[in-house]
Amino acid sequence: MNRVLLAFSGGLDTSYCARYLAVDLGMEVHTVVVDTGGFSPDDLRAIELRAHACGVASHAALDRTSELYERVLRHCIAGNILKNATYPLSVSAERVVQAIAIAEHARTIGATHLAHGSTGAGNDQVRFDVIFRIICPDIVVLTPIRDQRLSRDEEIAYLRSHGVD
Repeated sequence: MNRVLLAFSGGLDTSYCARYLAVDLGMEVHTVVVDTGGFSPDDLRAIELRAHACGVASHAALDRTSELYERVLRHCIAGNILKNATYPLSVSAERVVQAIAIAEHARTIGATHLAHGSTGAGNDQVRFDVIFRIICPDIVVLTPIRDQRLSRDEEIAYLRSHGVD
């Protein structure tokens, strides 16, 4: 059976992906959230509960707060790195740390596929796709939300039809 590791936020798009990958594609779905300092213990528990409600085989939360600071943020702060002299580059840098952690985790669970719920509207998809392909060039990357171009209402209807509120 194909085993997919899904970058999981617990939101609508990744919840749809979890059910779609399991039900329609018949994959063994594992989810992971990478905490870079923005989640409380209650937040992480809610995300885990959501993953299990979507029927995943396992869920992991990886703490990369220190790594984000040591490898990225302290340099951005020290150099006062800003885009257009106003916007801190911390979010884009955070995605890089998250994508690396997800790709490394895919190796530890023996994933045959990696997936994310990026919509195709922003730069996060590029960060995830490129890093996944660099670190795991032999693992197929799936992007159901981007590929299917579903509306939010279609995603909600699909989840409800599969018992996920």
